[in-house]
Amino acid sequence: MLFIIQSIILCGLFSIIILVPLAKNPVGQIMSFPVEIRKRTESLPQYKDSIKKKETRHIWIKILGAFAFVLILAVIAYFSGATTFKKAFLYVFFLFFVVNIYDLFIMDIGIFMHCKKLWIPGTEDMVQEYHNPRHHIIGAGKGTIIGLLVAFLSAVLIQLIHIIQLG
Repeated sequence: MLFIIQSIILCGLFSIIILVPLAKNPVGQIMSFPVEIRKRTESLPQYKDSIKKKETRHIWIKILGAFAFVLILAVIAYFSGATTFKKAFLYVFFLFFVVNIYDLFIMDIGIFMHCKKLWIPGTEDMVQEYHNPRHHIIGAGKGTIIGLLVAFLSAVLIQLIHIIQLG
């Protein structure tokens, strides 16, 4: 039951972290859009000067977010009783996986693909590209690989804490 509650809370927090900035400025998350939409956006004069800055910022936010996820999920797993490497790895991976699947089906396919308010102005005519789930499915595959890395690093962190406590 605790795992389910934690999953719901993490999905809710993930929604806020993604949807609020996306609704304010979709171009701010340009790197998360399908390639065809990114190319169109880059060709539009109103975005020409800001795209590179936003891409660099987006990459740094994702890197920092991954490290934050390592720490947050390690703490959650540890206080949930996952104090061995294997238990911590599995606990963190499945928490991450739940959020990843939520992102794919609810956020990407359910909301993003159909909510024009989240689309980049000037690309609204690209309905076919927005409605194509391929980009999001590939992203979920990449997310699973990132989840393995996050779970590994969280489990290592928990093991280090365990070793320090014994010493």
